[in-house]
Amino acid sequence: MRKAGIAVVVVVCALSARGHAQKGVNVFTAVLAGANEVPLVSSPAQGTFRAEIDEAAQVVHYELTYSGFATAVRQSHIHIAQPFASGAIMVWLCDSASNPAPLPVDVPPCPQGEGTVTGTITASDVGTASSAQGVAPGEFDEFIAAIRGGNAYANVHSTQSQGGEIRGQIKPGNGPK
Repeated sequence: MRKAGIAVVVVVCALSARGHAQKGVNVFTAVLAGANEVPLVSSPAQGTFRAEIDEAAQVVHYELTYSGFATAVRQSHIHIAQPFASGAIMVWLCDSASNPAPLPVDVPPCPQGEGTVTGTITASDVGTASSAQGVAPGEFDEFIAAIRGGNAYANVHSTQSQGGEIRGQIKPGNGPK
């Protein structure tokens, strides 16, 4: 009985330390590919996403880079969902004339074929369509909690794959070496 009690304490401490360490991480990345979409998409397109969280200033600076699209890029977002599921849009990263971000969200246009988009996410950019999943407009802390919890992904939509052509789950750290 005593061994079982010690084991529970060790597990609780390990999980607590993991959560605490994750809280201090401020750089998150994702590798975007068609195979990561739900359902998967056969696509030569690929991309990367990098976010740097500044909780004191309540902003997230991001960079999205992609290439290999055979059809027009329509939009890009951060969604709330686990790796095996599709979820609602929390934040827009870029848009197009055919798929503009909802007002008052102001994002850069998506480059066509390939390119890089950079921007800054603030509380006013959060929750454009994710209220049903518990992230209401302006809930910056809930947005950050989804990223830190591994429950957010970035994806890029095209005319070929309107539900998303490439996707990557956002994870802590600087990405693959």
